[in-house]
Amino acid sequence: MNIKEALAQLTQLDGCLGASLVDSDSGMVLGHEGTGAVNLEVASAGNTEVIRAKRKTIANLGLREQVEDLLITLGKQYHLIRPLRGRPSLFFYVALDRQRANLAMARIGLADVEKDLVV
Repeated sequence: MNIKEALAQLTQLDGCLGASLVDSDSGMVLGHEGTGAVNLEVASAGNTEVIRAKRKTIANLGLREQVEDLLITLGKQYHLIRPLRGRPSLFFYVALDRQRANLAMARIGLADVEKDLVV
């Protein structure tokens, strides 16, 4: 599936407020879809810094690990960040309404979309 199809599928997750695919090297948003409840441009840029910081910490600790996904829990939202396994410089960002989302299903859905994405 292409980027547009992948993002459209992510917006079908229960409680999805928006989703984007981001290049963490440049901070550029490659695509986004959402309800307008979250400014995906601003959130994507900010989460670029989050993923860079986590990768730097992992390297500084000498761990030979890759980030599978990151979860940021807010009072009313979940924010998921998932680097692509085949292209770790790219990551999906998904914002979810905490009251309507099923976090476990969202993580599974995000993994499935990532697996089927062709960039």
